[in-house]
Amino acid sequence: MELQQALIVFDALSQETRLHAFRLLVKAGNEGLAAGYISEQLNTPHNTLSFHLTHLVNAGIVHSQKQGRSVIYRADFDQMHDLIGFMVKDCCSDERANIREDLNTGCSVIELASCCENPVK
Repeated sequence: MELQQALIVFDALSQETRLHAFRLLVKAGNEGLAAGYISEQLNTPHNTLSFHLTHLVNAGIVHSQKQGRSVIYRADFDQMHDLIGFMVKDCCSDERANIREDLNTGCSVIELASCCENPVK
């Protein structure tokens, strides 16, 4: 992920309603959620939520698809992966964090080292 795209994503996630909506979509997985359900869960009026979801779609971290009378929103896990990779690669030293591929599962694994030199026991 390039710096400019990361800034767009961070801008989109820097608002409370959008961050809550994105977290709901991540928890929902590939199934996604209907806009009405998200609105109910966040106790946010439909028109306000629509504005925020559009912001997430424009940032490229959420996709929408019309299904009958509903609009289903899904988190873009590839973009989320790229953003996390950007943070680990460009913002952390290798001593504190790194990202590697698990050979057994093919999944990316983020390893975070303890930030304390001498942890209290």
